[in-house]
Amino acid sequence: MADMRILLNDKAIERLMSPDKGRYIVRDTELKGFFLMVGARKKTFMVQADLRKQGKRACTVRLAIGDTRELSTRAARSVAKDYLSQLSRGIHPKSGEKVAKASIASEITNGENNVTSGITLNQAWARYKIAMQRKNRSERTIESYRDHVERIFKDWQETPLKQFGDDPGQVAAKHDEIGEKHGPYIANGSMRTFRAIYNHARKTNRELPPDNPVDSVDWNHEKRRDSGMGLIDLKRWFIEAAKLENPVRREFHLFTLLSACRPAALRVAKPAHLDFRRRVLHIPRPKGGADRAFDIPLSREMMCCLLRCIRFGRQMHPYEANDWLFPADSATGHLVEHKEDRTTLSKWGNELRQTYRTVATPAGVSELDARMLMNHSVPGVNSGYITRHKLLEDHLRAQQQAISDTMFSVFRNTLNENREIRDWLGIGAARRQLLRVTEDARCSELNELVRARKRVA
Repeated sequence: MADMRILLNDKAIERLMSPDKGRYIVRDTELKGFFLMVGARKKTFMVQADLRKQGKRACTVRLAIGDTRELSTRAARSVAKDYLSQLSRGIHPKSGEKVAKASIASEITNGENNVTSGITLNQAWARYKIAMQRKNRSERTIESYRDHVERIFKDWQETPLKQFGDDPGQVAAKHDEIGEKHGPYIANGSMRTFRAIYNHARKTNRELPPDNPVDSVDWNHEKRRDSGMGLIDLKRWFIEAAKLENPVRREFHLFTLLSACRPAALRVAKPAHLDFRRRVLHIPRPKGGADRAFDIPLSREMMCCLLRCIRFGRQMHPYEANDWLFPADSATGHLVEHKEDRTTLSKWGNELRQTYRTVATPAGVSELDARMLMNHSVPGVNSGYITRHKLLEDHLRAQQQAISDTMFSVFRNTLNENREIRDWLGIGAARRQLLRVTEDARCSELNELVRARKRVA
């Protein structure tokens, strides 16, 4: 087999395949004379050079430095440089005229371990954060990891990871402590963060024990929240939503229900993301980052919802409405907190996503279509060949319309019986609400003017 030439490092050496019989040489592209002998049972660092006497070549010397299982590439390279230097001066490295190979390698390896084995949790997190950003992970995901490191593992930040790898019992005890203090879900979530950071750190710090210390954890049982509504519950929810004083928040909750969009992604939706001609709302950075960007097909009810929201937003927050679909009087200019008092609105947020998925079944929407509408990953090899955007313009929009029709059917026949719903979703309701909002704003301005005049008087 012809000699190979690569830059020798620990990762490249791990990937080299051992031959069934015989051996082959892999030469280093950086240091001439330094190479690796790959055999069926082991891989050995070696060096080869001419031994010179009085400036003339006396012979060619080939020396073994050590097994890759005992020496790192960095340590072996340093030994090789020392050997080559001695040979160039006419000194045989094993003649006893220089420091023995073992002592040199020991010093180098120990020095290396003092540097790399001391990587702390904080240092490992800094590197992992960069890796997450390169992979376009969402800001919310990165923030969640940061919270775990800086708040949950605050007292571990300057502790070397090797300490936990050598004593995983500390990690198991910490998991129990977090569970008692913050609850079982936070305990499990923070340990998943620690596990990911440790695995990433070990790629560049091979002295860390290969077994992840989080493997010692006895995980808390996590029960999926079963808080979605069925068709029988929807009418009550619509009545509650109709009574909300802020029309922008009301439309936000309705659109969450009709689209199953995650609130975090919907809060930062912009008018530029809305395409009325194609009847889609683009979500550029959903959960999973920019690589999971997708378009939500809009039903008629969803279109009306967004139109009402745009009208109210321009009236209530004219400046912020230029940049945000759900504007608010906040530092960012958009709706920041979507949570409501349970006595005011019983269901919101991800509970509306569960409701959407529940209602999709009586609406006749298949499992595959529901997954694509909610931007979930589609399992199976055959499903991987489906091109989502080719189904968006007709099929998925028809399925979206079926879900919206099913939701609105719970009160459509009795619309005139309930004044709150009629004033919200009835014919001409949006115009009446807009006039009401305008009148309220004028009254507020008038009252402020009267108070100002009284202060002057």
